[in-house]
Amino acid sequence: MDKIIYPLIFTPVLRDYIWGGRNLETKLGRTLPPGIVAESWEISGHPSSPTTVENGSLAGQTLPEVLQRLGLDLVGHRSQAMLERGKFPLLIKLLDANQPLSVQVHPNDEYANLHENGELGKTEMWYILYAEPGAYLIYGLKPGVTPDSFRQARETGSLESCLHQLPVKAGDAVFIPAGSVHAIMEGILLAEIQQNSDTTYRVYDWNRLGADGKPRPLHLDKAIDVINFAQVESGHFPPQLIEENDNLRREIITTCPYFNVERVTLKHKEAAFKGQADGITFEIWGAMSGLGRVVWAGESLELPAVRFTLLPAALGDFEIEALTPSVLLRTYVPG
Repeated sequence: MDKIIYPLIFTPVLRDYIWGGRNLETKLGRTLPPGIVAESWEISGHPSSPTTVENGSLAGQTLPEVLQRLGLDLVGHRSQAMLERGKFPLLIKLLDANQPLSVQVHPNDEYANLHENGELGKTEMWYILYAEPGAYLIYGLKPGVTPDSFRQARETGSLESCLHQLPVKAGDAVFIPAGSVHAIMEGILLAEIQQNSDTTYRVYDWNRLGADGKPRPLHLDKAIDVINFAQVESGHFPPQLIEENDNLRREIITTCPYFNVERVTLKHKEAAFKGQADGITFEIWGAMSGLGRVVWAGESLELPAVRFTLLPAALGDFEIEALTPSVLLRTYVPG
């Protein structure tokens, strides 16, 4: 086994947007710098915030550097087109909403490529780690909203009357395809799995000022171009059972052209998932609760909650073992 093909752990990159808080410390036990922490980019090849490998022979290299070095051995044949663009396909984040995020929408690939200098669009999913009682998301629109009524409501300060509210609790999965009007509201801590893009069109920012004392920029015209006005009163992604036995339960909790996400519940200590990274796609595993361990080629790596690891496409046989009963997310590029 080549010593540069092994499960990769990355040092997160932190973002301090005005809506953040301290829940990555108080809820997840992380050591944080002083002040507000809104996002933790866990696995990122985005040029604005690339994450750096912290384990093994590739320690100190950024994900884009590892991508350039390993190529298809890292991402697999399903991501050939992304490799040719020099982009790692996905981006993994944790978000701590101490205040509401802006109401926003993301473009699809075609629109972003045309209007954002060749950038990718942004389809994403959220897995709720913690939600205060009564917490909700903005997700889609209410019935009857049109581009004209949406614009008028925005200009008259009554936009909230157009927005659908979706209550959430820990363990919920919400799929946010490009074109979805959305906002994470206060009191929610979540994991986000998304295309490798940071293209966001803000529609409404609750009339607040940014850290510089000025309103943050809005992008109403582009937003109306890309909003899916047929997305009305959407709900959670319904889990789809794949497999269940005495040891584990596997459910699909998001499926789309860019990524599939499974929730894998290892029911007891020593329960295990056996997999194979056979060159087709990389896999990203994240422990949401409990304590897991990745085992490959006679080696092992502990995976505590809440951390993620990237398994290269050329890794070969592996196991995800439970050191305690655990819930994990498994992400890969579908065929």
